[in-house]
Amino acid sequence: MRIILIHQNFVDRNHPGGTRHFELAAYLVQRGHDVTVIAGNLNYLHGRQTAQTNLYRPSEEMIDGVRIMRAYAPPVLHRSFAWRAVSQINFTFASAWAACRAGPVDIVMGTSPPLFQLASAWAVSVLRRRPLLLEIRDLWPEFAIAMKILKNPILILVAKWVEGFFYARANHILVNSPAYRDYLLNKGVSEQKVTVIPNGVDTAMFDPCARGADIRREFGLNHQFLVTYAGALGQANDIDTILRAAHRLRDVSSIHFVLVGDGKERKNLEDQATSLKLNNVTFAGCFPKTRMRDVLAASNACIAILQDIPMFRTTYPNKVFDYMAAGRPTVLAIDGVIRRVVEAADGGCFVPPGNDRALADTVLRMHENPDETQRMGKSARKYVEKYFQREDHAQRLEQLLVDLAT
Repeated sequence: MRIILIHQNFVDRNHPGGTRHFELAAYLVQRGHDVTVIAGNLNYLHGRQTAQTNLYRPSEEMIDGVRIMRAYAPPVLHRSFAWRAVSQINFTFASAWAACRAGPVDIVMGTSPPLFQLASAWAVSVLRRRPLLLEIRDLWPEFAIAMKILKNPILILVAKWVEGFFYARANHILVNSPAYRDYLLNKGVSEQKVTVIPNGVDTAMFDPCARGADIRREFGLNHQFLVTYAGALGQANDIDTILRAAHRLRDVSSIHFVLVGDGKERKNLEDQATSLKLNNVTFAGCFPKTRMRDVLAASNACIAILQDIPMFRTTYPNKVFDYMAAGRPTVLAIDGVIRRVVEAADGGCFVPPGNDRALADTVLRMHENPDETQRMGKSARKYVEKYFQREDHAQRLEQLLVDLAT
């Protein structure tokens, strides 16, 4: 079977970011399928180029048997919301052009966000006369509306129409959270048209017994209780609450916060940390997935956090499953479906989103009770091994693709 995946924010293990799609693609290749990924030439975390390409000629590389064609988008992702849209719209056309030159295909897979690239996937499926599998990773435009990024009533109306257009024209829809399925059913999408394959993790990538000594030396934090946040530093991620919690714990010299990642808000957050004189916070920058196992091994606890917006209660953040696979407890400042996972695993502690006092108190309690903290981490690891293994999800994806292609 020959599969084309159009995904502007696709990341392999040699670059920072979530590698779910690379791992799924590599599994499909191992099973004898051909997978071509039409990816962007910019990393979504820091906005810099990952490959040299131009509008008319995508670059190509092969990693673990996965063919990656990188289509051009201008390097303006982090300038503003409007410039980000310009970059994404440009990728829509460039990716469609690349996909039409990619060779024979049996099924086209598009993924959102960004919402614009669904137009590319749909157009390619029509032109190539092949079925379209539409994957929903975040509920756009609903998240943008809830965050007040999208406020113009005409644009909201258009965005919702576009959303419904693609839902109607996809042959099947794949979602990575059970709450997304409920959302689609409430939108009138047929139950038979939606499949849930949740976010998960390749547990073999993480060693829960490791302690990350090299990373601790690199940070100059050999003996502190390290609390790590790993992910985007954007508007949705509510890193301000972490900084306020760090400010509350500034006199506890044995606790240190490490912020791993990058994003549009990084400069503002660094300025805020400087103004608060936070000597207990390190902005560590980005690490490729090949080094994240060591970063998480160096951690004693990890934070997952989003703004206190009701729509965010529907998410299954990738980072939580990585934390659990690393055998580290999660301080979870996100309510909803992911809270049920962490609590069922007994793999961490929930704190109300946006509540920096509760976040600080929970971190301090974990620091003062190391045996309980380690027990939660071990419990988290056992839970993802049983319920959220990437290979199990890849097998389900393969069967779904085979069924759609035949």
